[in-house]
Amino acid sequence: MTPTATGPGGDATGLVTDTIEFSPVDGPGNRFVVFLQGCSFDCVACHNPYTIQACIDCGACVPACPSGALTVDLGRMHWDEDLCTGGDACVAACPHDSTPKARTRTVADLLGRIRLAAPFLSGVTVSGGEATQQPGFVAELFTAIRQDPALAGLTCFIDSNGDCSPQVWERLLPVTDGVMVDLKCLDPDIHRRMTGQPNDAVRASIRLLAAAGRLHEVRLLMLPGINDADDLVAATGRWLAEVDPRMRVKVIGFRHHGVRPSPLPLVEPTDAQRRHYAEVLSAYGAFDVTVV
Repeated sequence: MTPTATGPGGDATGLVTDTIEFSPVDGPGNRFVVFLQGCSFDCVACHNPYTIQACIDCGACVPACPSGALTVDLGRMHWDEDLCTGGDACVAACPHDSTPKARTRTVADLLGRIRLAAPFLSGVTVSGGEATQQPGFVAELFTAIRQDPALAGLTCFIDSNGDCSPQVWERLLPVTDGVMVDLKCLDPDIHRRMTGQPNDAVRASIRLLAAAGRLHEVRLLMLPGINDADDLVAATGRWLAEVDPRMRVKVIGFRHHGVRPSPLPLVEPTDAQRRHYAEVLSAYGAFDVTVV
C-alpha cells in the first residue's frame, strides 16, 4: 500500500504502524507519538525493523498467529484487532521487514485520540519508520493540531533519519516546531554500511534545520568497533560545531533489544565508553550533550 494525503483536514490518510499515548523519550516533555510505516534506510541496528517496508500481503505471517487474528482474503491481508492478543509472532514470521498490523488512519482519527490525552501532553511527535516518507500526511496532521482549540499549546515534532529533500522540509517546517535527526555516521562509507544509503541528504538536512531554527537535537547512535573511533567522533564534533556549536546532542549507546541478526559485530558500549564519546565531542563545541 502507498500512503497518501487526500485533501485538507480530517480526510488525509497515512499508513500508521502504531501510536503511543504518553512517551517521555520522543521529544521534550510528555508526548503522543505516531509511528508511520515505511523507511528509506535499512539500518543494521534498527530497533523497529518491522516498520521498514509496507506489507505485501504475502500471508507468510498467518500460520504464526496463535489467535487466528490474521487472514488473507482476495489477496489482501486482514488483521482482526479484537482477536489479536498483542504478541509479535506475526512480526517475527515476516520475511519482508513489515507488519500486518499497520493501518490506514485519517487525521480525524488521530485527532480524536490526541484530544483524549491532551490534558497530560506537551506535544505530538511523528516517528517511524521515517516520518518524512509521508510528508503530506504529517503536514495535514500538524496543521489540524494547530487549528484545533482543544489542542492549543501542543508542540509538533518530527523524529527523522534526515534522508529527505529540501522540498520536503519546505513543506513541513511551517507547521513543525522541532526535528530530532539521527546522524548514524559522519563517514559516508561507514554510514552506507550501517544504513544501506549515503549520508549527503542527512548532513544537508541538519544544516537546513539548524539554519531554520528547527533542529531540536542530533542523535548519535554509537556502535563500538564500527563508528566510535576517536578520530571519527572528533571529526563529528568538529562538523557539528560548524553547524551550531551550542546544539543539543544525544549520545545513544547501541542496545540489542529488537535488533535483527547482522553480519556486523554489534556490541553494546559500556557506560565508560558512552561517557568518553561525550567527552570527545564536547572538546569541539559548547554542546548540550545527553548520554543514554
